[in-house]
Amino acid sequence: MNIQRSFLLLFLLVGVPAFAEEKVAQEQFAQTQLDQDQTGKLTLEAAIAQAIASDPWLNGSRYREDALTSESISASTLPDPKVSLMAANFPTDSFDINQEPMTQLTVGVSQMFPRGDSLALTSRQKQELAAQEPLLRQDRQDKVTATVTQLWLEAYRAQESIRLIEQDRALFEHLVDATKASYSSALGRARQQDIIRAQLELTRLDDRLTVLRQQRESAQQRLSEWIGGQASLPLAQTLSSKLGEEPTLVMGQPKNDRWLYEQINRHPLLLAFDQRIEAMQTGVELAQQKYKPEWGLTAQYGYRDDDPMGRDRADLFSVGVTFDLPLFTDNRQDKEVSAATSRAEALRTDKLLMARKLMAELDTSIVQIQRLNERRTLYDQQLLPQMAEQAEAALTAYNNDDGDFAEAVRARIAELNAKIDFLTIKVDRLKTLAELNYLLPTNRSVLLPQSHAKQSPATNGNRTEGMTP
Repeated sequence: MNIQRSFLLLFLLVGVPAFAEEKVAQEQFAQTQLDQDQTGKLTLEAAIAQAIASDPWLNGSRYREDALTSESISASTLPDPKVSLMAANFPTDSFDINQEPMTQLTVGVSQMFPRGDSLALTSRQKQELAAQEPLLRQDRQDKVTATVTQLWLEAYRAQESIRLIEQDRALFEHLVDATKASYSSALGRARQQDIIRAQLELTRLDDRLTVLRQQRESAQQRLSEWIGGQASLPLAQTLSSKLGEEPTLVMGQPKNDRWLYEQINRHPLLLAFDQRIEAMQTGVELAQQKYKPEWGLTAQYGYRDDDPMGRDRADLFSVGVTFDLPLFTDNRQDKEVSAATSRAEALRTDKLLMARKLMAELDTSIVQIQRLNERRTLYDQQLLPQMAEQAEAALTAYNNDDGDFAEAVRARIAELNAKIDFLTIKVDRLKTLAELNYLLPTNRSVLLPQSHAKQSPATNGNRTEGMTP
């Protein structure tokens, strides 16, 4: 009864969220697929939803969970009883069943009872191993989200850089035509080297476009690993408003190892480690059960025929109990308990190493976000306006015969480079935020085993058009 109740609790806490997360993923994929079909462009939300919906690892995890759940039920069941049928003590001279009093036909049943609480502990260990699968799926979904986001943003950076260069390329073409016209005019002050310089800059822009197209196609090919052929679609130029939001845990918190560990300790990957550690600790208890004897019960019924004189012979019934004696424990039971304990401690060490790795990544991401925010503010408020003003002033001076053509071209190229650098800063910030959202349990549902803690509502499906990074 306790085993059935444990299985029911496991199903409610593990199975139901697994089905729920699958249904939510399908609904999000259908909605984002509809948005993609309407716009004809690949949005980040559609790419993430499709990657999660088509990830075979998640299906494999569900199969593993189902297998472990079934094994937990099987492990709690007694071994099958054994039935024996035997014709005993037949005389070899006549094989007559009533010649000798010891001749009999017997049927026996034997049942083994495992050591101590081995059945319950084995069932509990399987349940604990099954309980880590929803946590691993949560981690996998978060990891896929971060990976697809970074690949999509890399392709987005190349695409938008191409757009910026193509916009300025038209200006350079106009500048070449104006320079040629000025050179042909008798009153113009343009020189042949000015025409060559303008054409050279056009060629260099074409080379940059080729490099950027290569980068975009490379990012799309890497993205196709997750979403297939749709990675080759043009990317949407607008991004979700949620994408640029920094986790609230980052703001206004003291950045120290204790605070970082408190946040990282809620990571699904570490919670899955906790489940495995509990399973290993149950394995220690299971090994300790081998100090107890294994019992067996045997019952046997023997039928005897009448004697040659026709007198009735009594049938025979036998019952017995067997058990082993674990006396020599130094090289068997003691070593098995020691091995199980060592495995549990080794897993705790693995968890500590993973926690330290995640803490270092979180600390690095926080520092990067702070510096990228500073650079974004500097570019937006000072550098870009100054570069635009400088380029406009240099071009005006050249048109008024008061400046050098090379300086005007350099100023325009510097402004273009600053725009591309600003785009790179914004994309790097969004990629770092994607990594930060993977590391922090903010705004995501973490499936805590045997916990009824209130979960934060999912916000991945919300999208606001018309906002750039």
